[in-house]
Amino acid sequence: MKKILISKNLFVLILADVVLLAISYFLAYVVRFEAKLGASELLVIKQTIVPILLCKLTVFYFFNLYRGMWRYTSIVDLLNVIKAVAVSSLIIITLILMLSKFQGFSRSIFVIDAVFSLISIAGIRLVIRLFLSTTSFSRNKNGINSNEHKKMIIIGAGDAAEKVVREIYDNPKMKYRVVGFVDDDKNKVGKQIHGIKVLGRIDELKEIVKSEGVDEILIAAPSAVGKDMRRIVEICDATKIPYKTLPGLGEIIDGKVSIKTIRDISYKDLLGRPPVRLENVKISDFLKGKCVLITGAGGSIGSELCRQICKYGPSLVVLFDAGESNLYSIQMELKHLVTYIKYRAVLGRIQDKALVDEVFRKYKPDVVFHAAAYKHVPLVERNPWEAVYSNIIGTNTIVKAAIAHKVDRFVLVSTDKAVRPTNVMGASKRIAEKIVQFHPSGSTKFMSVRFGNVIGSSGSVIPLYRHQIEKGGPVTVTHPEITRFFMTIEESAQLILQAFTMGDGGEIFILEMGTPVKIVDMARDLIRLSGKEPDTDIEIKFIGLRPGEKLYEELITEGEGIVKTDHEKILVLRDESLSGDIEHYNKLDRLDEQIRELTHLADMHDAKGIKSKLKEIVPEYAISDDEAVV
Repeated sequence: MKKILISKNLFVLILADVVLLAISYFLAYVVRFEAKLGASELLVIKQTIVPILLCKLTVFYFFNLYRGMWRYTSIVDLLNVIKAVAVSSLIIITLILMLSKFQGFSRSIFVIDAVFSLISIAGIRLVIRLFLSTTSFSRNKNGINSNEHKKMIIIGAGDAAEKVVREIYDNPKMKYRVVGFVDDDKNKVGKQIHGIKVLGRIDELKEIVKSEGVDEILIAAPSAVGKDMRRIVEICDATKIPYKTLPGLGEIIDGKVSIKTIRDISYKDLLGRPPVRLENVKISDFLKGKCVLITGAGGSIGSELCRQICKYGPSLVVLFDAGESNLYSIQMELKHLVTYIKYRAVLGRIQDKALVDEVFRKYKPDVVFHAAAYKHVPLVERNPWEAVYSNIIGTNTIVKAAIAHKVDRFVLVSTDKAVRPTNVMGASKRIAEKIVQFHPSGSTKFMSVRFGNVIGSSGSVIPLYRHQIEKGGPVTVTHPEITRFFMTIEESAQLILQAFTMGDGGEIFILEMGTPVKIVDMARDLIRLSGKEPDTDIEIKFIGLRPGEKLYEELITEGEGIVKTDHEKILVLRDESLSGDIEHYNKLDRLDEQIRELTHLADMHDAKGIKSKLKEIVPEYAISDDEAVV
């Protein structure tokens, strides 16, 4: 039935074009001959009108004038009409000039005809768009079931708000009715968007909500970050009604704003991380048409790298992960949501040398992003051999395979816990940095990217706090003074890609993490976002530092030389102590020997021996006395 309706609509549009083009052609003669048409002019019209109409309709078809949807006619469609009319007129004039029987024929007719054709063909499409849009807007704005719709007020009267309103009006299934906007720009107050008024300033929201009987608030201010978002949330809290938000600019990577992207306020909205400036052309130059291997592809950072790398058109993305569930999840997401099918999923452990060599031999990756690692501090502290297997032996295996198979670029995803480590996880990641750094920059350029905690990652404390809040508390914080650096998953992946284009080999890139956040303040914010009051509705309980845990994290070690880069959010460390290839090889040989010793200790599950060997390799490592599981 739907196909029949589409065919009927298409037939009506083609018929309308035929009539309008015929009228335009006739009017061109009327204008040219000042309404004094003789028998000869009428004869020429009769002889030429059918081939001219066929020519124009054929050109219109090839310019896709009959494939668009009427209600979404846009500037692109108008440009296609202009191109189609111009090309068809040029073809007709050329044919007329080639036919001797029409010598002396007035060429100005076709110029006038082109003008009339453009006005009529573009005009009919604009009229259809206006009619359907107006009908849709009126039906949804004043519909019979409007009382069933939730009354919504939108914070922000900009482009994002306009797109949301348009989508609500275009879609009759939306159960919202926008009653007004509020905005801090006093020049917007009193003005209208799609007939809906800007009712006042954001500070007046509480009174406006009462007077308008609002059911829900939408924050449509993607550029609001940190301090501004905290203020808006506090004002929304005071209204005692539900409120949601659109994603921030950092999340809206493709620039699309939709009612479907509405979500609850999250902690990252309050974190205040501004959007990342990406050199997309430069990143594309390194990734387009290349085979990219991502280890730990199913993890928090690895999966986000997969999503973002796919935008740059690699020839193949190889997903390598030891977790069956995570690997399945990211490959299904790429296939069905990202709609990117140029991937291969490899289930296995990165310390499996035979498997790693086979993967590199088969797929010949140009670029490797090494995100696979064990990172849960207390778990790794009690099972240190797993840190040796995954974080150290696994990294060493991947690095040597990259060299053997002449990978162009290799990026290690590191952590701030590698700086003056107080736990096995941090020490193992520092050794992973050394493995990458000690290899001379030959055909493969090695680099590391070091950053702090990621909001929403699998190891983040936020999911734990949310669960504790849902249970009614208490929310457990290790220490009242403990702080951590935080950034969003999207930002971390974007900056990894940006840093990856800057490396010449041997660098450790440091991502600018901003101001460290007190964990107890984070806990209080999350409690308030749940609609409760900290220390009143939900208790905050201090339970003491966990094994290997530091009060404060650092991004650089004392004595490391840090240098600014061209990007405001990326710094770089270079190991100036490695003065030449001989120095590289000497340190690398010694490190290889130490890794063999670590492997033996790991096979023996000798926790104390592992920690002592880690201390030997990383002198700044402060050993924890926590006992191992075995």
